[in-house]
Amino acid sequence: MPETCPREFVDLANRLSDAAREIAGKYFRRSFTVETKFDESPVTIADREIEAAQRRIIEDTYPEHGISGEEYGDLRKDADYVWVLDPIDGTKAFLNGIPVFTNLIGLAYQGNPVLGMIDQPVLGERWIGVAGHGAQLNGAEVHTSNVTALDEITVHATTPEMFTTDDLAKRFGQLSARTKYRRYGIDCYAYGLLASGYAHLVAEAEMKVQDYMPVVEVVRQAGGVISDWAGQPLGFDSDGTVLASANEDLHAQALLALAR
Repeated sequence: MPETCPREFVDLANRLSDAAREIAGKYFRRSFTVETKFDESPVTIADREIEAAQRRIIEDTYPEHGISGEEYGDLRKDADYVWVLDPIDGTKAFLNGIPVFTNLIGLAYQGNPVLGMIDQPVLGERWIGVAGHGAQLNGAEVHTSNVTALDEITVHATTPEMFTTDDLAKRFGQLSARTKYRRYGIDCYAYGLLASGYAHLVAEAEMKVQDYMPVVEVVRQAGGVISDWAGQPLGFDSDGTVLASANEDLHAQALLALAR
């Protein structure tokens, strides 16, 4: 894994995010047709237009790179560099006019995340974490919180519906019982807030590669810790559980609470 991510890849990520902002802005709080995918999740014309535009930009710029997208699948996934795209994370929020949906962009080198971007188009907030360059929000450095008391913080998750088995629900319950509050409904925007020091803990399950790979470097480069619920690094073959913490002390306590 390289110690730094080439600057030209950062520039490309910003171009991809700019394209997503423009398309999302055309459809946000507008009327359009919504379809239901095989997994019962919604998809919109905005999701598809954004990913199609981003894939064209990548293909035109680095045709040797791979792509793993939420809407159009995998291309050259065995390439050294693979871009991971979630055009609109939080489609239900998008549909309801709630500005917590995000465009997620990640880049992995030989399976390891080296760049991550979380962009909220309506609020104009763009977090980026890059190996060797730290983490920033709109060009200003960000850092996670140093709060270490689990019983003083909130644990965030997109929805209780993601804990689809008794085991997942029980383990999340064990964790949330140790925290002061639990909070649902802000999707991957929570990881940006964690990177900026406002949120402290995110625990989720049944996550797709496109949901979690783009947030890894944002969290890590801001000083946080992110893994699966067993404490293992996140990669293309992870089990879909995600635990992101503001610091190592919180992470260790949360992993203990999640243990079977």
